Amino acid sequence: MASVSFMRVCRYRLDGETRIGFYYDERVVDLEALYMAYRSLGGERLAGDLERLPVDPLFYLPPDGAGYAMARRLKGFYESNLDKLDSPPITLDVKTVKLLKPVLEPKKLILLAGNYAEHVAESGDEIPDKRFTYPYFFMKPPSTTLTDPDDPILIPKTSPSCVDWEVELAAVVGRGGKHIRAEDALSHVAGYTILIDVSDRCLRLNPMRKPRPKDRFFDWLHGKWHDSFAPIGPCIASSDYIGNPQSLRLRLKVNGVVMQDSSTSRMVFTVAELIEFISSFVTLEPGDIISTGTPSGVGMARGIYLRPGDVVEAYIEKIGLLRKRVEME
Repeated sequence: MASVSFMRVCRYRLDGETRIGFYYDERVVDLEALYMAYRSLGGERLAGDLERLPVDPLFYLPPDGAGYAMARRLKGFYESNLDKLDSPPITLDVKTVKLLKPVLEPKKLILLAGNYAEHVAESGDEIPDKRFTYPYFFMKPPSTTLTDPDDPILIPKTSPSCVDWEVELAAVVGRGGKHIRAEDALSHVAGYTILIDVSDRCLRLNPMRKPRPKDRFFDWLHGKWHDSFAPIGPCIASSDYIGNPQSLRLRLKVNGVVMQDSSTSRMVFTVAELIEFISSFVTLEPGDIISTGTPSGVGMARGIYLRPGDVVEAYIEKIGLLRKRVEME
């Protein structure tokens, strides 16, 4: 039997209703139906005065989720009674539901540039020495770049030729704060998910423009902001299950061919160091997403880019697989 700490939470839609569940790759376990079964078999009341269970995953995750203890109890109950519970409406085939973004409404989506030495090298830049620099962050608008796991990556009409992939580990903030010390930082994380930082490498919105000194920087930055350019999911793996976020394998395939294959151990700045740095001048809030950079193997270094009809598969150990099709806008 899997450990109770093996907990991955997802949001999904079934029959027009948004629901919350445990994620098991090929199946989803509906928490509300599971709770009703738990109560019918003599389990004590866990949800207090709640008429319905909340559909916000942070409610069920550490460090401050009010339903975290309940989720752990239900997880153990499910795994101890699989013979009674392994069928609808409790256990559902993942193909019969629509998975949703695992973070309900993040206020901030913060991403990191150049956090794996081999990716910095393949980009033609100088590998940073963390003693003498600091991490480079940028932001994407979460309401238009984050997409549900089943929704496509859209090739933008304005600039369709150089759309690239980047698999990244994303930390979801559970406890907000400012001036968080690195040694305390991981206790502020609710869990981790997969994010694909999609990039337009050759944005040219105005071919008649006259060169300006900062064109290269802003072309790069604007190329990050297209709609659908931050696929996320399929779930949030709880921080206590992940444990050390610096020991996870991550991999990305395009049309079945491995393009990226590395480990989070190769980050220049660790997750804890990133949280310390950004919280030194930005207040972090529950639900904020910090995406931690990508390893080598991007399309720009290979001279190949995404096209309509491609299939992108991003995998991170202990979290799962995020599979995206590519379509024209």
